[in-house]
This record gives sequence, C-alpha cells and structure tokens, in this order.
Amino acid sequence: MCRHIGWLGAPRSVAALVLDPPQGLLVQSYAPRRQKHGLMNADGWGAGFYSPDLAKGGPCRWRSDKPLWGDASFASVAPALSSGCVIAAVRSATIGMPIEPSASAPFTDGRWLLSHNGVVDRAVLPLTGVAESIVDSAQLAALIFERGLDALGQTVAAVGALDPNARLNILAANGSRMVATTWGDTLSMLQLPDGVVLASEPYDDDPGWSDIPDRHLVHVSDSHVELTPLKGSV
Repeated sequence: MCRHIGWLGAPRSVAALVLDPPQGLLVQSYAPRRQKHGLMNADGWGAGFYSPDLAKGGPCRWRSDKPLWGDASFASVAPALSSGCVIAAVRSATIGMPIEPSASAPFTDGRWLLSHNGVVDRAVLPLTGVAESIVDSAQLAALIFERGLDALGQTVAAVGALDPNARLNILAANGSRMVATTWGDTLSMLQLPDGVVLASEPYDDDPGWSDIPDRHLVHVSDSHVELTPLKGSV
C-alpha cells in the first residue's frame, strides 16, 4: 500500500504539501493514521509537479527507493519547488515486488502523473505496452495510460471485476485536471479558497476535510469537484 496526495490550484511549494503539514506524507511514511494495510511506507517515495517555467510543459519528477524521512536533499530543495499541480506518494511495497526508484509513484506517460494506492494481480491486466517497472502499480498505470484517463472509471471497474481482491485507489493529474478513484481504501478531500487537496488521509486536523465514499470517481477542474459512483459500487 501507499499514501498519496494531489494538489490542484494556486502555486504552492512541494514542501508545503509534502513535508510541512503536521500529518503530511513525511509523517505518513512512518506513522500513518488511517492506513488499513501495512504499518509504514518506507519503500520509496516520489513527487511530481508541473512547472510553468518549462517550455516542454510536461511533468517533472523526483523519485527514490529510500524512505522519505532520510532524504536530506529533497528536504532542502522542496521549499524552492512551486507548482499549481502536484502528485506525491510514499510507498509500502507489495510483497514480492522489487524496491527500486522506477517502482515509486508517480508514474507518467509524459503528460499525466499517476499514483496507485493499493494492490492488483498483474495477471488480470491486459497490458500491451511497456510499463516503467514490473511492479503491479506500474503495470496498472501503464494500462490506464493506454486506455486514457477519460476512461479511468471504466478501467478501474473492469480491473476490479477481474480481481475481486484488488484495491484500486488512483490519483492522477495533468496540470489542469485532477482525477481519482476510491476502490478499497481511503481518500479525503480538502477544498480551500485557492485549490483542492486529495489525499489518502488528512494531513492536518482542519475540520474542512471530507471523506470520499468508496468506489467513486473524483474529477477536479478549476476548483470544481464532481463525484460519480463507479460501476460495481453498492
């Protein structure tokens, strides 16, 4: 399992989203409050963001196979990285999966950033292309990229039907949109005057946090949030 967070709104530093909050990803890497599977997330981390200063317009990423709490370089640079769209995650590796930087979210197709919080049997994934890693999350990300993020809800529902034990919480963004699914694990939302946070669990005790119901698709654009039940929800 993992913990992940996404931000879409006015530019904020990566540190303000990942490192600074009292129960942010840094703390969730060793003491998550709502994690149902696993105790720590020490098998890697990753942060991706979109910079308006880059002509190519694609996402930037920084990933590691080390615990987030042990990366002094990231802690020193993250306050200087600012973006209006961020996806970050800390990883608890699925049993039997390798621990390597390429296995840490966020994954990308060059346009979208994507994180998977959960587990899935790779045998049920009808992937035809190449994934960034052999781990289940990377394979699932590659399948979602193949089918397109506009079909995220259908893809998650189809994979969930093939693997009833799968947990398929997805969080993805492309700089102007953020989409997510809940399928077997927690996701919370905080709507602020300057943007929207989606996170596996709240990063502080702000009373504005709300929990997204299980088996739902979330779409965020221009601070507008839309929730849609997924096929297979009860």
